[in-house]
Amino acid sequence: MLTITVLSDLLQMILGYPTQVRVRYIEITSSHDGQRVDNFLFTQLKGVPRSMVYRVLRKGEVRLNGKRIQPSQRLKAGDNIRIPPVRIREQREQPSQPLPAFITNLQNAIIYEDQNVLVIDKPAGFAVHGGSGIDFGVIEVLRIIRPEEKFLELAHRLDRGTSGCLVLAKTIDALRLIQDALKTRQVEKRYLALVRGYWDCGSRDVDIPLQRSVIRGGEHLVTAMGTGKPALTKLRPVSLFREASLIEASIATGRTHQIRVHAAHIGYPLAGDKKYGDSIFNRIMYTQHGLHRLFLHAHSLIIPLCGQEIVVSAPLSTELKAVLYSLGLKNHKF
Repeated sequence: MLTITVLSDLLQMILGYPTQVRVRYIEITSSHDGQRVDNFLFTQLKGVPRSMVYRVLRKGEVRLNGKRIQPSQRLKAGDNIRIPPVRIREQREQPSQPLPAFITNLQNAIIYEDQNVLVIDKPAGFAVHGGSGIDFGVIEVLRIIRPEEKFLELAHRLDRGTSGCLVLAKTIDALRLIQDALKTRQVEKRYLALVRGYWDCGSRDVDIPLQRSVIRGGEHLVTAMGTGKPALTKLRPVSLFREASLIEASIATGRTHQIRVHAAHIGYPLAGDKKYGDSIFNRIMYTQHGLHRLFLHAHSLIIPLCGQEIVVSAPLSTELKAVLYSLGLKNHKF
């Protein structure tokens, strides 16, 4: 019978990676209270490809207090987490580095900073974190260019295709306060979105539960259905055109793809949305109006923090403004 040591050596020879062969059980301390599971695992499994971290999470090999766990779940002091054996990159392997353009874009994207938070105008096309084939997201690059920051965590998420205000916490206390404010719906998040057709609904609340599922390749798909989690989106018109409408969306909940799914469900899919949108409308917006991305932008954010309100805003990019001008916009305030 092979011993653990011999088996480990064989795996290294076959796979070309050293292997952590023993299951580890770690009790969560107060220093990691409130941290996302995936971010905690990244610190514990340095050298492990991010895709592998998410793979063992999906397979249920990581357990929290004996139960399966989602990457986004928050840890609590006293929790016990099981970390399975995984392959670790050889130390001599040269780690990849983010593209210089990525670093420059993020350095120029900072719109607000104090001792508690860092807010950026996230460019469209940038994932907020690595994983699923992405080596570097916003959080990883900011940690590289801000090595002096002892703590830097995403306070919330934006879809990869969405641009606009993204908040990162610089202290664990700030992270907890923002998370509490999000749960109690004290954070005001407003988005600008371009939708198909002439909006004639006035101001409208869409209060429809959303159900998230994972399809092949780990891709998320969200559907509007009564058995899902509560989700409320408030929509109001901003500028109306013959073939499309610019609307403002305010979300009281932060479900995955919430605005995109709610808008499509009521018959107004977002321009440039390849997952929930209208392919014919998207083609028209691309060929006739030059839209090369999802038209969804987090333009303002209000967060109560430490006895004050942090109010930030990010204007529409030149690209999105050009689309509106092409549609017939004359004056704007965004």
